[in-house]
Amino acid sequence: MGLMEFDKLPINTLVGADWKTFKAVTADKTIDKGFRNKYYLTKSVCRLLSLLQPLEDARYRKIADKPLEMDPVFILGHWRSGTTFVHNVFSCDKHFGYNTTYQTVFPNLMLWGQPFFKKNMSFLMPDKRPTDNMELKVDLPQEEEFALANMMPYTYYNFWFFPKHMLEYCDRYLLFDNTTEYELKVFKETFLKLVKISLWNTHGSQFLSKNPPHTGRVKTLLEMFPNAKFIYLKRNPYTVFESTRSFFTNTIQPLRLQDITNEQIESNLIEVYRRLFYKFEEQKGLIPEGNLVEVKFEDFEQDAFAMTEDIYRKLNLPGFESSKAEIEKYLGKKKGYKKNQYKYDDRTIQIVEENWGMALKEWGYSL
Repeated sequence: MGLMEFDKLPINTLVGADWKTFKAVTADKTIDKGFRNKYYLTKSVCRLLSLLQPLEDARYRKIADKPLEMDPVFILGHWRSGTTFVHNVFSCDKHFGYNTTYQTVFPNLMLWGQPFFKKNMSFLMPDKRPTDNMELKVDLPQEEEFALANMMPYTYYNFWFFPKHMLEYCDRYLLFDNTTEYELKVFKETFLKLVKISLWNTHGSQFLSKNPPHTGRVKTLLEMFPNAKFIYLKRNPYTVFESTRSFFTNTIQPLRLQDITNEQIESNLIEVYRRLFYKFEEQKGLIPEGNLVEVKFEDFEQDAFAMTEDIYRKLNLPGFESSKAEIEKYLGKKKGYKKNQYKYDDRTIQIVEENWGMALKEWGYSL
């Protein structure tokens, strides 16, 4: 049991940002009255930790020019589409490297000071993700967006801190519709840096990404990694709506620095889902033949081992034979895992059918 409860954290994840990023993310933003103590404490600790940045930068220069052995594998899909489970299954293959939970908060303290800060984080953090009881440990695989949010100001996850700007961040940094060439350049450089540090940290030869925001960035990712492989997860939109609403309204509480109602969060997530769905459909044709597999999460969940083997085969990925024992072991441990159960009320059904009908039709879901 971690010392801190997730919803009572006195600081937010910006504590691990470099000072330049912290200043850029918070510049000209309103900090609402009830969050000023959290803001000032986060700012103070961030400023203190940023004094160590030159040590980190010096060590990164030693690996910065090392070329990637293989282009990454990207697990895509809207939040709550099963990406975490699939990520955990594939990360049983030790040829994959990945971003860790520690790295999501302290991406600028990876090459210097990690043992000390990781030990303290492990002591303080909760043992389970509060929204769905998934296990939380400092070295477990985790999505990259929180890490990127602490390395540069051009990420969608700025909305967790400033939710009043959620749709603005969606257009600029989730879909890259209104971003500048400079912002794109910084994104590419920063993401490549994260990939290289992740591979160094986990001793992998191919980066395994699980990051829902990347679903809207296929074009940019292909510019960086022309032979990247993509796994796109689809899930029952009724379930995704209920689960995402719960996830966002709970996760945002200890992170936000602005007031926002649950009704506003719900309205925003409805719109973001639509924009993300259409952006992926628009860009998936850019992926070279044989480099994309689309999977219904319900099918994967039904027989995860067979589906994993099938995905390896279709994407021509190395490592399945040497990893299948570890994959089976992991899946065996998850047999008793209790998922949240959702009952779709009339309002949920109406919202999904009126706003996400395109996904219901395209993917063949119905009640």
